[in-house]
Amino acid sequence: MAHFSLTTGTAYADRLSVYRTLRLLLGLALIFVCSLPLGAVTTAKARHKRVVHARIVHRSVASRARTRVVTLARVTTSSARRKTRRIFYSPWTEPTYADSTIGDNIDGEDLVVRKAAVDALGPYNGTVIVANPDNGRLLTIVNQKLGLKGAFQPCSTVKVVVSFASLREGTVDSASRVQLSRRYSLDMTGALAHSNNLYFAKMGERLGFEKVSTYTKMFGIGEKAGLDIPGEEPGYVTDQVPASGIGMMTSFGDGIKLTPLELTSIVSSVANGGTMYYLQYPKTQQEVDNFTPRIKRELDIEKYIPEVKPGMNGAVEYGTARRASLNNDGDAIYGKTGTCTDTAQPGVHLGWFGSFNEVSKNRVAVVVLLTGGRGVAGPIAAGVAGNVYQNLAAQHYFGDTPNATTKLVVSMQK
Repeated sequence: MAHFSLTTGTAYADRLSVYRTLRLLLGLALIFVCSLPLGAVTTAKARHKRVVHARIVHRSVASRARTRVVTLARVTTSSARRKTRRIFYSPWTEPTYADSTIGDNIDGEDLVVRKAAVDALGPYNGTVIVANPDNGRLLTIVNQKLGLKGAFQPCSTVKVVVSFASLREGTVDSASRVQLSRRYSLDMTGALAHSNNLYFAKMGERLGFEKVSTYTKMFGIGEKAGLDIPGEEPGYVTDQVPASGIGMMTSFGDGIKLTPLELTSIVSSVANGGTMYYLQYPKTQQEVDNFTPRIKRELDIEKYIPEVKPGMNGAVEYGTARRASLNNDGDAIYGKTGTCTDTAQPGVHLGWFGSFNEVSKNRVAVVVLLTGGRGVAGPIAAGVAGNVYQNLAAQHYFGDTPNATTKLVVSMQK
């Protein structure tokens, strides 16, 4: 028993000693903390606050700096955009608008016709030729430089020649319908009225290159249309099938260069029944008074003219050239337009129109060629010619009736 009691008492004393030691240490620690100066604690807290504040300020300044850089970049970019000029690419090398009367010599011209043509052409860059189809006299040439020296792709005007060649060779008759697709066929009247390229491409394939070449030359393409006209240059007909094919030759005129005077000669020949006169350009009153027609050759097309004209008439009534119509009753005008980009001069867009009227007095042939870029087309050229006829009618050129008017009949290439 004595041994057990001694052990228990010793353990209790040990625990009591540990407890007192811990209490003493805690008291000393409390005394040490209480003995510290109040400023030291405050300084530590302040130092912590300053560090936190500095971090916040740094982040704010960095954020504002980034915002300023972005803003300056936007301002600089915007300013650069305002200062930079936009450059637009244009594929055209000829202007659409120009003063087309510069350099013209009007000696010997019919001044009434001249004024009508100049007013009709307006600001366009082009030429207007008016001739008497019954004797070959040139009444006026607006823009003589282009009218005498300009040779360009005929575009759809070549279809007039192809129509006569096809009829004369028996390749087709005007009433026959040509199958263009599984469900679509067309006769010559409709093809001319709508200037259908596929129809005339097929005509070219049926005719073959040799006959196409023969007829284009027979109609005067590739030779001078005028008689001793200073400065005149002829057109051109290729001596081989164009790289684009015979179909493109007979629908767009690839491989052919046509002059405004040559087209004037062609439409004049159709107008008078097949007589191709030398075009003559008298330059004095004496030459006008002594004018004598000169026949170049007779074209065997008279019997086919009635088969071609309905298609040309249909163009303005229900086809592709309604814009050119004067929309009134009167004497008819027949013509053919063409629109394309010259393959030999890709920077020049063309608008052709060749026409003639049928009146009891002062019948005329009017040819218009426009060159340029945007805004140039066959329908525009036809509209210019329509204005020529209107202007002449307003001057009673075709008769004594004060309100004499004409009706324009054209066809155009799509």
